[in-house]
Amino acid sequence: MSRPTPLRDIHESLGATLTDFAGWLMPLRYGSESAEHNAVRERAGLFDLSHMGEIFVTGPQAGQALDHALVGHLSALAVGRARYTMIVNEQGGVLDDLIVYRLGDEEFMVVANASNYPMVAARLTERASGFGASVEDRSDQYALIAVQGPKAQEILATLTDADLEGLKYYAGLPGTVAGAEALIARTGYTGEDGFELFVANADAAPLWHALTKAGEPYGLLPAGLSSRDTLRLEAGMPLYGNELNVSLTPFDAGLGRVVKFDKPGDFVGRAALEPVKDVPPRRRLVGLVATGRRVPRHGFPVTKDGVVVGEVTSGAPSQTLGKPIAMAYVDTGIEEGLAVDIRGSQEAVDLVELPFYRRNK
Repeated sequence: MSRPTPLRDIHESLGATLTDFAGWLMPLRYGSESAEHNAVRERAGLFDLSHMGEIFVTGPQAGQALDHALVGHLSALAVGRARYTMIVNEQGGVLDDLIVYRLGDEEFMVVANASNYPMVAARLTERASGFGASVEDRSDQYALIAVQGPKAQEILATLTDADLEGLKYYAGLPGTVAGAEALIARTGYTGEDGFELFVANADAAPLWHALTKAGEPYGLLPAGLSSRDTLRLEAGMPLYGNELNVSLTPFDAGLGRVVKFDKPGDFVGRAALEPVKDVPPRRRLVGLVATGRRVPRHGFPVTKDGVVVGEVTSGAPSQTLGKPIAMAYVDTGIEEGLAVDIRGSQEAVDLVELPFYRRNK
């Protein structure tokens, strides 16, 4: 049975189409997917992300424990900043991609994907043994609400006196939003500016209502998982289970930059990753833009002259480009003459570098 978020009653009152996602009952859409997508690109959208996991690592050696457990150099992270990183297995395969926030000298919060956070918490606990650090999965205590889009700062500024203007991208600060104590993070998964608000479960519904009211003059809309997926696809952001999985290393995914070999000490996966860091992967992650109207979908073969040379990882119609787009792993060195096999029909596509969309800053 799917687990509800603290905002389930609100989603139902808004007429949302609810679906199971990673064991959670989540809003797929509230009305028009394209309207929700365009609201985020042009104005602002409001997302319930309470299915994500929040794992706290605390103690005098919390930073060193995370340096050992993850591929990034987290002990070098300044208080108030965040970093995108990954947890891999001994073979270098990606177990999950994460965002780590440093909340204090001896306190970090690791945000993991909904389907993976129990595993991430267990691996962190195992890998932190021997360090002066403790690991606690507090996911059940937190709701997560995101306001994303070019009007996000204006909307949020009506509800808080926190220094939003001074808050950098991939940073967070504690503050009060509409009377609720929150961690205000300038992060997101849409390609737009925006904020993610970590609050206690009991504060989620009042905060959602306050943001909805504050956003009315700006054209803010509630947005579901469908638009979240098309937004992140346009922005070229990977989704675990699609672009990332345990059979791929960060280098396979073109994200080798997150692996920090120059940090002190050993880390899990280092022995497997160091020999391949300068070896070109057999396939690389690219963007595909369809020349026709049929949509390449996850798992569809990418071909050249009838020979399979890759596989689509994510695909959808792009509201911003007005064409179907996809991310795919394609054999290195192939740049043109590609098609996607859509149920036996070879549909021509153009290969492009990611992302498909980049906002004007």
